[in-house]
Amino acid sequence: MGDSQLISFVARSKRRLDVLRLLKDQEKSQVSIMKGTGMYKTHTSRTLKELSEKKLILCKNPEDREYRFYKITSKGREILEQVEALIEG
Repeated sequence: MGDSQLISFVARSKRRLDVLRLLKDQEKSQVSIMKGTGMYKTHTSRTLKELSEKKLILCKNPEDREYRFYKITSKGREILEQVEALIEG
């Protein structure tokens, strides 16, 4: 998936954008992401899965079923900056 496709992928979803913005400054647990975005658990899980599959975020401890931590990747940070520049346009 090229950069323009990733930018479109993130820009089309407020949830994806919110999660990337939340992870921009520090890694967070899924519970912290839920609270920070106000999303339901199922929406949070789905969004984290989508962003992970596109290599925009990384789960630091995938073997832990209860308390996983996520961080933004350098690609995720780059795409976030481009989406925010588009939005601020």
